[in-house]
Amino acid sequence: MSFLRTTLAVSLIALATAPAMAATPDTALVIAQNIDDIVTIDPATAYEFSSGEYVTNTYDQLVQYNATDTTTLSPGLAESWEIDAANKTAVFKLREGVKFHSGNPLRGADVVGSWKRVLVLNKAPSFILANLGWTADNIEEMVTADGNTVTVRWKGDFAPSFVLNVLASRPATIVDVETAMANAKDGDMGHAWMNQNSAGTGPFKLLRFSPGEAMMLEANPDYWGGAPKMQQVLIRHVAEAATQRLLLESGDVDMAKNLTPDQVAGLSGNAAIKVETYPQTAVHWFSFNQKTEALQNPALWKAARYLVDYKGMADSFLKGQMQVHQAFWPEGFPGALNDTPYSYDLEKAKQILAEGGVQLPLKIELDVINSAPFTDIAASLQQTFAPAGINFEILPGTGAQVITKYRARTHQGMLLYWGPDFMDPHSNAKAFAYNADNSDDKYVSTTTWRNAWMPPAEINAKTMAALAEQDPEKRLQMYVELQKAMQDEAPFVIMFQAIKQVAMADKVKGYVNGASADYVFYRLVEKN
Repeated sequence: MSFLRTTLAVSLIALATAPAMAATPDTALVIAQNIDDIVTIDPATAYEFSSGEYVTNTYDQLVQYNATDTTTLSPGLAESWEIDAANKTAVFKLREGVKFHSGNPLRGADVVGSWKRVLVLNKAPSFILANLGWTADNIEEMVTADGNTVTVRWKGDFAPSFVLNVLASRPATIVDVETAMANAKDGDMGHAWMNQNSAGTGPFKLLRFSPGEAMMLEANPDYWGGAPKMQQVLIRHVAEAATQRLLLESGDVDMAKNLTPDQVAGLSGNAAIKVETYPQTAVHWFSFNQKTEALQNPALWKAARYLVDYKGMADSFLKGQMQVHQAFWPEGFPGALNDTPYSYDLEKAKQILAEGGVQLPLKIELDVINSAPFTDIAASLQQTFAPAGINFEILPGTGAQVITKYRARTHQGMLLYWGPDFMDPHSNAKAFAYNADNSDDKYVSTTTWRNAWMPPAEINAKTMAALAEQDPEKRLQMYVELQKAMQDEAPFVIMFQAIKQVAMADKVKGYVNGASADYVFYRLVEKN
């Protein structure tokens, strides 16, 4: 590191903990953000939002959604590939001349070794790679390397686009296996070392990470996709929204990521600060457990769609936090259905209930996480459903209590949210439109099973047909049609999609925030 960069690093370390200092350096981006969700930053085990941002900016996958287009799958460490769908095989050609942060060259063996680490460590995200029929025992047979050529095989009837989306997911990240294994202790495959060091090919490398304090990234000038414009990125851990706002207004940080709607509103009129909004992956909904006989009438499900004051909530206490969205696949992802055919209509709902023979009045226990905005949404539902003869009894609880009850299928009504594990429509279609076995002892992490709902056979069939469809455009259209069917037929009502608000100095340009933490990019940021 040069003297100039060393000096800058020292000054940024001071910025990480100092209450107020001079304006941020022109060559560094300084961020106030709550990063206390980070448990691990090793890409093989990282499963939190903030750790996802870190992995995206320090590592690459063979194929990926990148800073220039977060909605289109592009070449990453693989410059090209050929797929033989009939034989369930894909052959990837790695880029020449790519180096890891250590200086080691990228090799095909790093691809095999990276994915083997995920499966051997077997932490939370490993199930994503296991979708392809991979295990710790068979991975070296399913994925082989010959120099810079990598051959990938899979088991199952999957569309090639599904396979590619799995390979673009966070656990499919390619790491410097030689360096990781050189720092292994007690059989951890370098896990402890990689929680304090980066071993990637990405546009930034880790300079320092102090949990609950700060994370500092340094530009990789040799990045194959072009050197970042900022020499360094400093993320200061600031939990309180009010403090984030003060730091931004005083010029001590360039960006604040966790402001409340009130804090955002307080910035209006400040010409030096702008607020950008980005649709996120989480969809918010409520559901009816089909183990409760009184909730099994489809007329109830249909009427419920007309008893939600979508616009009223989105324009008041949810303003800036959520947008109306009524399909299981979020806006901003290929294959999303953005139609919103339902609005509050009490008389129409009453007619549907009467014609469907729903026995009224009806009392429904509604479990809800005891924090905003969940309790506020529940109160609105309680108010708008009551005139139709449907009375919600709100049961607040901690997130752990609510989710535990949901997994046990002992609830009646449930108010929650859902986000995909990777950017492929099947990730949510399987959750909202498929149930292979509704038996109590066949637990799966889906909204269908947890609400004891067995979709019609044709819906199950359509879900699996979309997964297997080989034509990419036709496949996306199949998911659009599946979402339309779920808008009409399912015992859950999807209401909103989360929105991320990021406040930043007006001079900050080029920041990219896609629909999830895995698509937050600092490489193109500059200050004008």
